[in-house]
Amino acid sequence: MSAASVLNRLLCNKSFNSQTQPTSAKALTNTILNLLKSNHLRKAVSVLFASPFPVPYSLYARLFQLCSSTLAIVEARKVESHLVTFSPTPPVFLLNRAIETYGKCGCLEDAKELFDEMPQRDGGSWNAIVKAFTQCGSAEEALYLFKDMHKEGVLANEITFASVLGSCGDVLALSLSRQVHGLIMKYGFCWNVVLGSALVDVYGKCKAMREARLMFDEIENSNDVTWNVIVRRYLEADNDREAVIMFFKMFQTDVRPLNFTFSNALLACSAMHALKEGMQIHGVAIKINFDENETVSSSLSNMYAKCGRIESARMVFDQPGAKDLISWTSMISVYAMSGKTREARELFEEMPERSVISWNAMLAGYTRSLQWQEALDLVRLMRRTTKDIDHVTLGLLLNVCAGLLDLEIGKLVHGFIYRRGYSSNLLVGNALLDMYGKCGNLKSARVWFYQMSQSRDNISWNALLTSYARHHQSEQVMMIFGQMQWETRPSIFTFATLLAACANVSALGQGKQIHGFMIRNGYNIDIVIRGALVDMYSKCRCIPYALAVFREAASRDVVLWNSIILGCCHNGRGEEGLKLFELMVEKGNKPDHVSFQGVLLACMSEGHIDLATQYFNSMSNEYYIIPRVEHYECMIELLSRYGCMNELEDFVKGMPFDPTVPMLTRVLDACKDHGCSRLGKWVAKQLNK
Repeated sequence: MSAASVLNRLLCNKSFNSQTQPTSAKALTNTILNLLKSNHLRKAVSVLFASPFPVPYSLYARLFQLCSSTLAIVEARKVESHLVTFSPTPPVFLLNRAIETYGKCGCLEDAKELFDEMPQRDGGSWNAIVKAFTQCGSAEEALYLFKDMHKEGVLANEITFASVLGSCGDVLALSLSRQVHGLIMKYGFCWNVVLGSALVDVYGKCKAMREARLMFDEIENSNDVTWNVIVRRYLEADNDREAVIMFFKMFQTDVRPLNFTFSNALLACSAMHALKEGMQIHGVAIKINFDENETVSSSLSNMYAKCGRIESARMVFDQPGAKDLISWTSMISVYAMSGKTREARELFEEMPERSVISWNAMLAGYTRSLQWQEALDLVRLMRRTTKDIDHVTLGLLLNVCAGLLDLEIGKLVHGFIYRRGYSSNLLVGNALLDMYGKCGNLKSARVWFYQMSQSRDNISWNALLTSYARHHQSEQVMMIFGQMQWETRPSIFTFATLLAACANVSALGQGKQIHGFMIRNGYNIDIVIRGALVDMYSKCRCIPYALAVFREAASRDVVLWNSIILGCCHNGRGEEGLKLFELMVEKGNKPDHVSFQGVLLACMSEGHIDLATQYFNSMSNEYYIIPRVEHYECMIELLSRYGCMNELEDFVKGMPFDPTVPMLTRVLDACKDHGCSRLGKWVAKQLNK
């Protein structure tokens, strides 16, 4: 019996009016039953606690059950105290009910103390204590208790096995889950659909999807929970296609899906941008009257938005029916993250109530659209309107400070973070690191990075590397990379930063080392890293290596083509650049403005004046690309360099905008070099203006 229970009993005995006590056990029982019928649990327990009579065991059991369902921990302690006081050897089943009640109320100390003091235990006692620890999220302790239970030869029941599997899933104990699976088969519980679903769930959580699917296929009568589990676990394993397939397979059975199953399938469609399948799921939802469910409608809006159908998303949102806070927030997020911040703000202002998540959704939209001032104004409004603020808000606010390059506000936010105890939050810490780096305060970034030593991760290292690389301190970048390898495995983003740093200072040797490091350690050289490698080798004047990396690519986008074309141009290999451009067009890649800049530079290096003119004209005529200032500058440089003065005069005077001062200066120099006084006078007049 706990000390708190004894103390409560003594205090209540002193303060209770003896005249109110029932005069017999039977009268006491009737009094308590009448109070329970009137839903006066607290008063009923107080009457029991003050009485010197025991009551029937069935009434104790009922009181424990009511305390459990209402989470009445104080009353549960009083009932236990009265039981052990007036029944020196209470039945084991009643003590088991007390343990279950303590577990349900989240009081593990009471449950464990009672379990340890029990003179006798049965299987129910072990089952109750294991379940109590599982319910309270103490997965490791629950598993230790289960091992002790197994050592003592106590047979677990279905409920215990379900609890243990839940704990295995919480701590991702795949090996132990397999052992528990073996015990379930040994004791003949393999037919139980609840345990089958639990096994599917734990294998899925441990990313053992092959075993999860085998277990799922063995369940003869899969219910709605089982189907929801398999769809959810495929979704979490990034196998979105299989999640959708399983959702549609469910309709070949008589099982009616849960609203969460719809939501999970729609999330999978969103991840794959599978609009057709998402619309089919929408049709099914309408057919079985699930389309007005708040969870399903919110997922439908999100799916349509991710697939680029914002109008359809709004149509779902505007359907008649109750709209909860989640639906409003989801629709605001859809608009905001699609760049439609004006529509998002209009909807935000119409919200009947707002949560911190709603504010964060609007703030994230402004941040994503680089609308820094609007974001800052929203934060000021938020601080005046509500006291709610969380780590996401602070992370976004630091992004705003970084976008504005406002170090002073950033420091104020840092002070707020320190005072409110958010310093240990990793998301906030990384955002602070990024803010100091972008604002150019590398000293503060480095100091804060070392203060994060106990919690920093791969993203923290990448943020510090990027900060130094952004300010062209490439030697520091390489030194930090060396230190990073002692603490964490570099990510693919790390190498993109490192290669850019090598390119900036033409550090060919270090660039080759990084390339070799990636190959030796089995990193996937995707199209982004391949582009960074091509850029690094090109800027380090090692074009054969750049071409070799380019040719090894399984697929190529326009950015990769542009990198190699510009690399050839800057290394005096204009003819190869032109051939690569033609090959790019032949392969079906549509060139962009950077591609044409590379082509014009290649023509300039090789002296192809007519070809350059053809390419320049094809930009607008064939590819519908409006030439930019840099393209006009290339043409002026080309015509000036090779003395094509008549063509130069026609080109400059025919430009759709007034020539810039650098353009006019270059033309004037060409006029002096080639003795073209007429054009020279016109240019001088333009410069004087």
